Amino acid sequence: MATNGAVEFLLGGLATCGASFFTNPLEVVKTRMQLQGELRAHGEYAVHYRNAFHAFVTIARNDGILALQSGLVPAFWYQFFMNGTRLGTFQVQVNLGLTKDSSGNHSFVRSVAAGAFSGCMGAVVGSPFYMVKTQLQSKANTEIAVGHQHPHESMSHALRTIFKDHGVLGLWRGVSGAVARVTVGSASQLSTFSTSKHFIESTKIFKPNSVLTTFAASMVGGLVVTVFMTPFDVVSTRLYNQPVNSFGRGAVYSGVFNCFWKIFRSEGLWGFYKGWGASYLRLGPHTTLGLVFWDELRKLYNTWKNPLLATKSKQDV
Repeated sequence: MATNGAVEFLLGGLATCGASFFTNPLEVVKTRMQLQGELRAHGEYAVHYRNAFHAFVTIARNDGILALQSGLVPAFWYQFFMNGTRLGTFQVQVNLGLTKDSSGNHSFVRSVAAGAFSGCMGAVVGSPFYMVKTQLQSKANTEIAVGHQHPHESMSHALRTIFKDHGVLGLWRGVSGAVARVTVGSASQLSTFSTSKHFIESTKIFKPNSVLTTFAASMVGGLVVTVFMTPFDVVSTRLYNQPVNSFGRGAVYSGVFNCFWKIFRSEGLWGFYKGWGASYLRLGPHTTLGLVFWDELRKLYNTWKNPLLATKSKQDV
């Protein structure tokens, strides 16, 4: 049973907010590691964070344990607006049959296109919150600071300051990197999740509507999205966190392609995969939790809308 468009957006946003609470510390670690050694060759900078576990300990020891939840408030708002739009838009396309071919069968290619479009829409909507989240998460004590340090005290302070200094457009600075990041990530994640779920359901390994089906499919989606999205994630983090000039433009990178080129020239291919371990540890659980919560919330909503589904579900157990 298909849910309406407004509900799809709400359920998608709530699901990923739930996931974000558990994975935000990994997002802090990932952000710090992606900014470490910015535009420096290996061996030319101090390594404050050797790996994800060492970063956890270092941040907790120097910035305090609560620093591992830096940027949680804008992270919630970002997840709600970005993923609410992304997952909601994707599910609306599924409900309209746009991910099926002319024969009515599931189409991987159309799922990729639907995921990419959904990601693009979500990235634009959530961009201001992602920028503030990134800048708050990179803020650290001098001893372990990496990247440019923004003097924001909170999400509201950051939004007011950016708007006052650079206007509405300043809130969407770096959105081009976010669009590339989420479009690639969404296309790889949702298409893989959708295709994997259909395949697992066809094998009948698990009972119909089993959470294990969603869990297995989301595990595959998390792995794939980590491989494809990490380079774009690094670029997006750099674009959002860079200082700006008096005109509100990036003082280090002029755009996505310029950022890609400067990273490759200064840091090599490995520069695009800085923080890969932390990114996987974050994306895997976040993808799994977010998609499982999303799928389960949709089931609960549809059951609430149609009590007969609940009766049928009990009979199937």
